[in-house]
Amino acid sequence: MNGVRWDAQRLDLEEPSTLPGMPSIRGLLRSVQVPEFPGLTFHEVRAKSALNHVPGASAMPFPWTINPYRGCSHSCVYCLAGDTQVLMADGRQRAIADLRVGDRIIGTERRGSYRHYVETEILAHWSTIKPAYRVALADGTELVASGEHRFLTQRGWTHVVDTMGGADPHPSLTAEDEMLGLGADVAAVVVGSVVTTAGDLRVSSVKPLDVEIPMFDIATGTGDFVANGVISHNCFARKTHEWLELDSGRDFDSQVVVKTNLVEVLRRELGRPSWAREHVALGTNTDPYQRAEGRYKLMPGVIRALADSGTPFSILTKGTLLRRDVLLLADAAHEVPLGLGISMAIWDDNLHHALEPGVPPPRARLDLVKALADAGLPCGVFLAPVLPGLTDDDATLDAAIGAIAAAGASGVTVIPLHLRPGAREWFMAWLRTAHPELVPRYERMYARRAYVPAEYRAWLSGRVAPILARHGLDRQSGGTARQADTGGVPGDEEAGFPAGSLPTGGLPGVRPKGDLTPADTGGDALVGGEQLSLI
Repeated sequence: MNGVRWDAQRLDLEEPSTLPGMPSIRGLLRSVQVPEFPGLTFHEVRAKSALNHVPGASAMPFPWTINPYRGCSHSCVYCLAGDTQVLMADGRQRAIADLRVGDRIIGTERRGSYRHYVETEILAHWSTIKPAYRVALADGTELVASGEHRFLTQRGWTHVVDTMGGADPHPSLTAEDEMLGLGADVAAVVVGSVVTTAGDLRVSSVKPLDVEIPMFDIATGTGDFVANGVISHNCFARKTHEWLELDSGRDFDSQVVVKTNLVEVLRRELGRPSWAREHVALGTNTDPYQRAEGRYKLMPGVIRALADSGTPFSILTKGTLLRRDVLLLADAAHEVPLGLGISMAIWDDNLHHALEPGVPPPRARLDLVKALADAGLPCGVFLAPVLPGLTDDDATLDAAIGAIAAAGASGVTVIPLHLRPGAREWFMAWLRTAHPELVPRYERMYARRAYVPAEYRAWLSGRVAPILARHGLDRQSGGTARQADTGGVPGDEEAGFPAGSLPTGGLPGVRPKGDLTPADTGGDALVGGEQLSLI
């Protein structure tokens, strides 16, 4: 239940700002709103690190990421899930993944010296990925949460683990802690009654699961809720926004954290003798070419730092602002192998405005693909997501793939829509209003899993294959079906990265800098994957 992605979500900031009136965030310099970016607040911070290590167990074909920003003004809508039971206002329990904004649940509020159970409302609902910990209580209750999540104990709100003490988190919850709530006897909760502890809710163990899993969060009117019978704080997801004391998924779209000293810190890290010049990926979490980049211009310095150090890199974006840096990227390609990936999905203008608010239109992204191709740069396109019954007809697919081919893309991967809980609720609510005739079909297709059934994937693959061949992209694309030599892509475990989206030895005739070898770049190995946020 909860979280954010990898260490990539750690801000790694310097000491907290103590300026009067500032939010309590480590390294915060100032928070600003500017006329040219209406609706956005930028929180400028100083970071302690720039490179984020991808856990060794991850199947992603890159070991390092860089995220200049936290939050994303592109307002994309495809997300993840969790199964923790939340106590509803009517006394029933429901999995956190199945909740919706507006649902009435049970929270608590302090009245004088005592905390009471009260009815409250879900204000926001979202999800992310985080390393998971299992918290076991003496009465048999178990909770799976991220390390920074907090539960209410007899000594107050307590994090699962202490993540601030270094690279090796240790439990913050201990056997001396007893959680507040009713545990397995949660049905006995009465609105208005004082919160007490029933049963044995002492913490018996806190163990890392050594895996990153989809987790959910909600924001409520009281700031808490009852999860598996114990009092849980609203801090399950986007950790950077939790540190900013921002309380909803909407904040992720409008409150952007900016690492103003990123280039300086990155150059220092890349200059260490221990740096092995491994593949670094940008755009795996939030888009590095979102609107904030137009103001802060961090990416030119990042590109130069990576190229100067002989570090291969890749960029994945929906943002057409990347076009500003085409010449810089062309120069970098003479120094190191690089890959560029552009994501585009909706070709109908009305669909685009409904499903991808804030994102540059596909035709503008096509112009970007052409500009990259004209500069001799590789560019793979993720045609994602394909929407069953809406954008999977021959004419739409042929128009999209034909336009991508004409723009000069190196390769294409076609990815059908996946609907994890959270995204599922949002999308289905939209579908009921915009295309009610398709609701039964979607309910059947996505009844048991987030991904489309194998039958649909095979059907789509059969439909796409001749179109790819007709436009000369059949030998350069990741396809739509799982193949022996392809693995996962961002957000889809059954398709491949398109040609051009990963660094594979540099442009023809260009020698990588120094003693770089294909092994340093991750080569052509495409392996099965984890959820990334962009697509």
